[in-house]
Amino acid sequence: MNTTLRRLTLPALAALALMGSLPAQAVGRLADIQIVDRDSGGTLPVVRHRGEYWVAGRPGARYAVSVRNAAPGRVMGVVSVDGVNVVSGETAAWGQTGYVLSPWQQYDITGWRKTDAEVAAFHFTALPSSYAARTGRPANVGVIGVAVFREKEAPPVSATPPAPVRPSWRERRELSEMERDQLERSAAPASPAAANESFASAAGSAKSAPADASDMVRRPAPAAAPRLGTGHGERETDRVGHTSFERRSQNPDEVIRIRYDSRENLIAMGVLPPDAAPTWPQAFPGSRSQRYVPDPY
Repeated sequence: MNTTLRRLTLPALAALALMGSLPAQAVGRLADIQIVDRDSGGTLPVVRHRGEYWVAGRPGARYAVSVRNAAPGRVMGVVSVDGVNVVSGETAAWGQTGYVLSPWQQYDITGWRKTDAEVAAFHFTALPSSYAARTGRPANVGVIGVAVFREKEAPPVSATPPAPVRPSWRERRELSEMERDQLERSAAPASPAAANESFASAAGSAKSAPADASDMVRRPAPAAAPRLGTGHGERETDRVGHTSFERRSQNPDEVIRIRYDSRENLIAMGVLPPDAAPTWPQAFPGSRSQRYVPDPY
């Protein structure tokens, strides 16, 4: 397919606020892929094990697949979760609908697309409750994939300034009440086109190497847990529009694959070291028991 849905450029204020707040934990060459825990706001650490990238999901947590275009031209990402296309709901294949991003732009894919204005939120859940299992396709539960396509070069055309749209969940959290009101007043509905693919844009994020197993601290080893999948959660507003996009090739220029499961299962599988958990910064690391200010010596 040569046409796609498009999310229009955000106001500069929202983009600048986002640039300073994104964590760095990306995988990919043409596109930087991060998995974000939307409930905590943190990026899930990526561990490389036997040639595969892994993240530990937290059961019940909502998450987003954050995609940033790291190339100087437009790209399209065909995104799959558990072997299912996140836009169309089809069993995922390279030639299907996807998201188009302008150079250096970033977008958080927060759920299964339901309309041009809504998604059903991604959340980690037990495999039998996953969307893939509930639609009779449980074989590929536990993997997130992005097939990245470069755009076929075309004669330059005059650019039309994009119209502002309602920002994503992460950008809305960064804006003040007055800024949100201004964005809502200036937002316009996306105009539909013939195809079913999607574009998104936001600010860039830094890229860093995946975490290594040595970055973990020792904890008591948990018992193995049921495998995780991705559920079909509550409806959320997330507007997109349509744009045209012609792929340079029918085969993707890059395929990025990140597998996921619960922390307990990753330890049992040997992906994480035994008795280990990711290290997280603590606001009050010395407060291990309740106490009052001591007298000086």
